[in-house]
Amino acid sequence: MLHCNMTTSRSLQLGLEDLLADLRHARRSDDLGRLALIAYCEVRRWARDAGALLLAEHASEMITATPHVSREAFLERIDNLIHELEATPLPAPKPALRAPEFRAARRIRRG
Repeated sequence: MLHCNMTTSRSLQLGLEDLLADLRHARRSDDLGRLALIAYCEVRRWARDAGALLLAEHASEMITATPHVSREAFLERIDNLIHELEATPLPAPKPALRAPEFRAARRIRRG
């Protein structure tokens, strides 16, 4: 179980780095379609996996709520999403249990 927690935390970190790189590249390229796809599909999925439900909701409503007033308004919201992602704290990996503590924890759970 512990290995899974550490792997999950590392996976979330790598996923975040990939997302930010994809968003920044699409932003520099002015690829509005790619930005919308990443925000709606990838950011929402990653945010849900990370337990950042408000971020997932924000990414969703960026695309599904109301039409953007202008291209610049959409890009501003994308910039805000990038800043939000950069500021999202990841869950810390739980410390490793040593063998005696692990066996004791298993005995307690079994009753």
